[in-house]
Amino acid sequence: MRVLVTGGAGFIGSHIVTALRRRGHDPVVLDALLPAAHPAPPGPPRAAEPPPSPASSDGFLRGDVRDPEAVRAALRGVDAVCHQAAMVGLGKDFADAPEYVSANDLGTAVLLAAMADAGVRGLVLAGSMVVYGEGRYVCPSHGVVRPGPRRAADLEAGLFEPHCPVCGATLAPGLVDEDAPTDPRNVYATTKLAQEHLAAAWARSVDGRAVSLRYHNVYGPGMPRDTPYAGVASFFRSSLARGEAPRVFEDGLQRRDFVHVRDVAEANVVALEALGTREPGLCTAYNTGSGTPRTIGEMARTLAAAHGGPEPVVTGEFRLGDVRHITADSARLRAELGWLPATDFETGMKEFAHAPQRDSATTPVAGATAAGA
Repeated sequence: MRVLVTGGAGFIGSHIVTALRRRGHDPVVLDALLPAAHPAPPGPPRAAEPPPSPASSDGFLRGDVRDPEAVRAALRGVDAVCHQAAMVGLGKDFADAPEYVSANDLGTAVLLAAMADAGVRGLVLAGSMVVYGEGRYVCPSHGVVRPGPRRAADLEAGLFEPHCPVCGATLAPGLVDEDAPTDPRNVYATTKLAQEHLAAAWARSVDGRAVSLRYHNVYGPGMPRDTPYAGVASFFRSSLARGEAPRVFEDGLQRRDFVHVRDVAEANVVALEALGTREPGLCTAYNTGSGTPRTIGEMARTLAAAHGGPEPVVTGEFRLGDVRHITADSARLRAELGWLPATDFETGMKEFAHAPQRDSATTPVAGATAAGA
């Protein structure tokens, strides 16, 4: 199968390209190689025109997913698309909103329009856990409830846990499944949900088959360093590389699901290979996580110990765009597509503690997607 991987020179995208080749597929990479994500691109990039032939040995095209000409060139001879190109993370402030919408939503719309014209009817999309907002919570009196956004005054007072919106009781967090209501609470999350809606509209319009893999916290070799647009694992690893203690926000008890990038890459390949068996006209979402909740403080301590660096510091600081707990129930992906994560938390963190990171600038980028903080 010949697969176009947008953002294929980035963190997750490059691992997907490796996994595709390992399974005997023929990946084509479309990546803008913007300096913010690729300050020193490996080798001279090729122009988007002319496109490589189906027998091309490198299969790389330099171009922005928002450029219709570059996308049309990249789609020639392609059987399916694995769409990873996006601007990631919470960013710095709301001034980033136009760039997020342009990179993520306009880029996806341009890609889908070109796919419709080219007759390419298979798509695997890099989705994100951030579309849920807060995760799943149970009140002892009112069952499953949806807490609203946390108030700045509570966070400033160190009151980090959400409470029952009915009675105010303390809630028990659990695993969120794909049937949970979506509730994006920042610009990045809003654009990721819009990408799914665009993919669903495309699938209905052209009888396409689409899958959105809602990544949880992806980590592993090749994560970008020293950038406000990465996930929390990257922040901590960057601190340790500088000889500094990781700074843990809130009280460190926020629950997340950390999943290794090679497992995420395998999930993409499995989903691509299963596209032909799916019902046309639909976009199906799958959580893509380890299924084992960990606290951010636990991750920071495990990573610091494996690195041999300073102990983490719990700061009590917070970001209003962050949610408290969000952990994945990935049972649907395992049951329907047979995917299982192969790298356990301890092994993955030991590797990540000494794995190389990619240099990056501190400006927004349309590159490979990673799950948020």
